[in-house]
Amino acid sequence: MNPISVRALLVRGMLAGLIAGALALVVAYFLGESQVDAAIALEEAHSHDHGGGEELVSRTMQATGGLATGVLVFGVAVGGIAALVFCYALGRIGDFGPRATAALIAGAALLTVYVVPFLKYPANPPAVGNPDTIGKRTTLFFLMVALSVLLAVAAVIIGKRLAPRLGNWNASIAVVAGFVLLIGLAYAFLPSFDEVGKDFPATLLWEFRLSTLAVQATLWSTFGIVFGILTERLLTPPARAAEPRTASAVG
Repeated sequence: MNPISVRALLVRGMLAGLIAGALALVVAYFLGESQVDAAIALEEAHSHDHGGGEELVSRTMQATGGLATGVLVFGVAVGGIAALVFCYALGRIGDFGPRATAALIAGAALLTVYVVPFLKYPANPPAVGNPDTIGKRTTLFFLMVALSVLLAVAAVIIGKRLAPRLGNWNASIAVVAGFVLLIGLAYAFLPSFDEVGKDFPATLLWEFRLSTLAVQATLWSTFGIVFGILTERLLTPPARAAEPRTASAVG
């Protein structure tokens, strides 16, 4: 793939990431922020220290400008990274067209970057978690992300090498089983954190975690659809362009 195509795909990936981020922002605002507000209210109700200092950033700004900036920047960044992955993967992971490749990359990103780490270290709303362990929890979460991505890449490489001997179906089953086994071992050996207080509503916790999952699902599914359309238009030559010339030549 020449540098011009890579640059064009990178721009389209960032644009698709921006569009995906905008839709994810809507989901985050209408589904997630109400859960955050409820958790903050619960935290304040159980706090005995009401004499804290003034907020540096208001809750309104956090829920609007801060949320929009974070989600949109994240969308553009991951869109650019996914576009570079697409440039390498197209034609190397199977006989898939641009749309199918974009969908596979988006689905794999959702699974490896969010779902697998989420199952081990799920997101917590305010008032949940020990402040003393936040650094350790964050480090372990990103370690889980890195491990998940590396194992997924290794599974693809090993699967391609096994396919000529085992066939595509058997090779796919073997590498998926290996991926699940190694992730399960990571779940078993990495430390866990059970810091949800007994008085914290289980329904609120469940709804908050579902909302974070919905945000990520919206982001990656939208990116896969939009980026697939943009890449197909860029990389697939229009069939109609040759028709008028052929017709005129015949005439």
